[in-house]
Amino acid sequence: MKLACITPGLVDYTTALAWQQTLVEQRIAAEIPDSLVLLEHPPVFTLGRGGDERYLLNPGQVPVHRVGRGGEVTFHGPGQLVGYPILDLKQNGKDVHRYLRLLEDVVIATLAAWGITATRRDGLTGVWVGTDKIASIGIGVRRWVAFHGFALNVNTELSYFSAIVPCGLPGVRMTSMQQLLKEELPLDTVQSTLVRSFARTFGHQEIVWNMSLQAPVLKPPPTERLATVP
Repeated sequence: MKLACITPGLVDYTTALAWQQTLVEQRIAAEIPDSLVLLEHPPVFTLGRGGDERYLLNPGQVPVHRVGRGGEVTFHGPGQLVGYPILDLKQNGKDVHRYLRLLEDVVIATLAAWGITATRRDGLTGVWVGTDKIASIGIGVRRWVAFHGFALNVNTELSYFSAIVPCGLPGVRMTSMQQLLKEELPLDTVQSTLVRSFARTFGHQEIVWNMSLQAPVLKPPPTERLATVP
């Protein structure tokens, strides 16, 4: 199986949301392979479809979007690696709970490659380092194609989280790779680690790299056979 990996850099949230809708329809129609969009957003708060607005404590000038994913409120911003897998769950057991656990596995393996020991917490979706949360996950599913996804705090400005109750969990503290390792990390290198972890976890043997969604996803791009990746 192939994985199309799309890495357009910093993208406005509404633009990325429109891209997702297009990719979902293309994946449902089998016009594209499984795809993973990895990007950053300008500062934005998002609420899941059933999210409670009381968890928005002081949004200030930051845009707020209610979107069709599960979960409560979260923050996206520069320095955070946001992943939107457009994945056919019919090829992954039609099991949403298993899919969530596999996304957690992807992030946990990525962090392990950087010397950070991360875990799950019983009854909660996401990834944790000790008692602090480092990655949030919220998905949507349409005709067994998954969209939305995860957000891993790499060099994220954590002060934005003080304006919300992250994931609707009172008292939760957010952390980042930068905070844990005491240095700013090269986002593109973390991104490459995560892509390989994702491909291995979901059984993709080839990674097809696309730098932008301005051209069709199936434009002839560099192709990397995963078996040759260390």
